[in-house]
Amino acid sequence: MTKTLIPILTNIGLTDKEAKVYISMIETGTNIVSKIAEKARTNRVTTYDILEKLISKGFVSSFTKQRIKYFSATDPEIITSNFEQKTKALKDSVHEFKRLKGETSHPRIQYFEGLDGIKAIYGDTLNSKTEILNFSNSEEIRKYWPTYDKDYVSKRAKKKIFLKGIITADEAGKKVKSEDPLYFREMRLIQKDKYNFTNEINIYDDKVAIISFADELIGMIIESKEIANTQRTIFQMVWEFASEENQGKRNKNNLSLF
Repeated sequence: MTKTLIPILTNIGLTDKEAKVYISMIETGTNIVSKIAEKARTNRVTTYDILEKLISKGFVSSFTKQRIKYFSATDPEIITSNFEQKTKALKDSVHEFKRLKGETSHPRIQYFEGLDGIKAIYGDTLNSKTEILNFSNSEEIRKYWPTYDKDYVSKRAKKKIFLKGIITADEAGKKVKSEDPLYFREMRLIQKDKYNFTNEINIYDDKVAIISFADELIGMIIESKEIANTQRTIFQMVWEFASEENQGKRNKNNLSLF
């Protein structure tokens, strides 16, 4: 049995001697260094050094009683749990390591449901280090979240995260636009009967957040530099098309949004 366990332990980073000492401690329980050395068939000094290394790796703990030091093996289930957590953390960070290497990784997608999930998406945008580019229906979000302006818009403005938005030119949209100076943003209106949309898109950092209000509250955050940059380009085209500055030119060419 011992021979089959040693390769398992060495496979997760222990040396042969460390594996033998740890297995010996599992068999004998809490003990002093001389007893552990005797069981593991290693000399006392070497065993003490090995125990110190096992402590640093989380496989062993120690305590002193009546000036005598005792050592205990960490429960294998706890070690397994710790390794699972470390593996998960590494797996979750793979895309970050690939980004450091300049590699293109698959988009990371997180899904959300319900009002609390939608609020979590908006909460993530409050950590943005870039301006937020936004397509939205001002009426829809406030229908489901009446305190939206207080809970989110005011916080974003207070954190000085600038927002540029495209919104429908209905009553709610016009009211939102009129309050731009109060909320650190610039909104542009598009004609609702020609370009209406009920969902919302936020582009920030390397992320694109999409929220749907159609049948149920659902949303997702897509983390991808390439996708975010493409969405920025699309937003810029619509932004220029919706520019009030070019209103007259568009009317002349029968391309008006209004």
